[in-house]
Amino acid sequence: MGFVACGSKRVILKLRLRSVGVGVIGALRRGLEGNLDLGFWFIGLKRQDVFDFEKLEVYQEMRGVNLKVLKHLFTHTTSLDPYLQDQFKRASLSALLNLAEGTGRMTSPDKKKFYITARSSLNASGKYLALRTSFEGAGDLPFENEASLSQTFLDLLSKACKRVDNKLADWIAQQEALVDSFGNLSDAISLLVEKSERKVVLLIDEIDKSSNNQLFVSFLGLLRNKYLERTEAPTFHSVILTGVHDVKNLKLKLRPGEEQKYNSPWNIAADFEVDMNFQPLEIQPMLEEYAQDRAVAVDAQAVAERLFYYTAGYPFLVSKLCKIFDEKLLPQKEKKTWTVADVDLAASQLLRESNVNFDELIKNIRNNPDLYNLIERMLIEGQELSFDPHADLINQGLVYGIFAKQNQRLAIHNRIYREVILNYMSANAEHKSNIAGRESADAYCMPGNRFNISKALLKFQELMKAEYHQKDREFLERQGRLVFLAFLKPILNGHGNAFKEPQISEEKRLDILITYYQHQYVIELKLWRGQQAHENGLDQLTGYLNGLGLDDGALLIFDQKGVKEWKVEEVVWKGKRVLVVWV
Repeated sequence: MGFVACGSKRVILKLRLRSVGVGVIGALRRGLEGNLDLGFWFIGLKRQDVFDFEKLEVYQEMRGVNLKVLKHLFTHTTSLDPYLQDQFKRASLSALLNLAEGTGRMTSPDKKKFYITARSSLNASGKYLALRTSFEGAGDLPFENEASLSQTFLDLLSKACKRVDNKLADWIAQQEALVDSFGNLSDAISLLVEKSERKVVLLIDEIDKSSNNQLFVSFLGLLRNKYLERTEAPTFHSVILTGVHDVKNLKLKLRPGEEQKYNSPWNIAADFEVDMNFQPLEIQPMLEEYAQDRAVAVDAQAVAERLFYYTAGYPFLVSKLCKIFDEKLLPQKEKKTWTVADVDLAASQLLRESNVNFDELIKNIRNNPDLYNLIERMLIEGQELSFDPHADLINQGLVYGIFAKQNQRLAIHNRIYREVILNYMSANAEHKSNIAGRESADAYCMPGNRFNISKALLKFQELMKAEYHQKDREFLERQGRLVFLAFLKPILNGHGNAFKEPQISEEKRLDILITYYQHQYVIELKLWRGQQAHENGLDQLTGYLNGLGLDDGALLIFDQKGVKEWKVEEVVWKGKRVLVVWV
């Protein structure tokens, strides 16, 4: 297994993390080391949608080819041309890399690109005939009866086959006129597999766009039954369904206007227990190889831990941060070093960009109001929720990759996602209020690139006081913390970023860590719950400051009493200077 990991990482890192980066390697290595063998494969939005991995020999056999090729290359390093070695490695790894990378992609178009490449690699291997079909754009006619659907399917197979085997494609086309039922289609599939000199892998794309049709669901059931009974009659070696939200719950609308019902031909699903996330110890050797290849000085352990801090090991995000460093930060550095501060800067840049992953994340939250409200309760109100994957909303968040289990509690999967979500929520709050930073960001920048935190807090208090009239009172008290985050965003623009750490407490604390150039600042947001709770909050804040090695911090208190005092205090608490502002 070590040969595969080493060879694949070297190939990707020599590409300077331009495309798939380290994300591919983690998925690949888990596939290889976890004996991830696929039989009937379903590809949807996230890795949670992959089922039934026990039987697929194609993955095992391609893995065997990889091992033989790489072992030969690593034992004949002096006798082979380096260019040829590199090409052999790329060719032998292509199918596995693209299959693995596809599972980590969130959108169907993104997945499709990798599966098409993997299909081409399988065909090129000479052992497999990989056929991609899609009923998208076929209209309603194929779904009128079994005969039309069977003939359409064979027509699609024939066209897909023409690219690699004209003789077999012509034979498939001849069968169209002979097939008028699913029974005949089943026989034709068995004859096709027998006639082919290679193992046939079927990929059907855009499943969800056709799954509202009962006949199509029955067709998928036919494929599933043939696969389960493959020892009795020849059938496709593997079947891959892409673009399916959740194969266990195919939604079927039987009649126009009728409520959608769940109707899936699959009543079993194997748990996918391979952890697709990186751990710091898995990131570290990749960084070390990159550093050696690019002559970059790096504290691999510290940088790996910082990457994990932001991403929780999510391959796409790890790869993104590495890519930002390699392509944007490193060329601007006088010394070729990779530090923890570079990871922080890369994270700030990532949060300012738009990409398909973030767009999909926000779309899934925006289109599901109940999910939005649940996340708001977690992040803004500080509610502690039990992790129950069977609860509909939690299961939905898991499918979308938003949630994770943390100490048996429900949590947002990673800090980057949490920041993206909070930025989206605070932008919504900003649009509903008249409070925003009305001065330029430069007005809060002091000599030495320091952030004028006291000016920012006093300006926010001033704006809140001006806007705090009866018609806005309920909104400002309910959404005050989101409004403050919206206020911060423009005055930090171009200078820094604010990372949020929701805390579970009676005061509904929200800790904000501001990174401003090379400086750090802490602001704790909380509700007023009396003097004792206030002192406990000061204890917690000073503990946070100690952990970061800071001497100063700030406390922004949202006082929901009937008559506000709009106070400002500067206190020294356990050796730390704390600015306390009431709003």
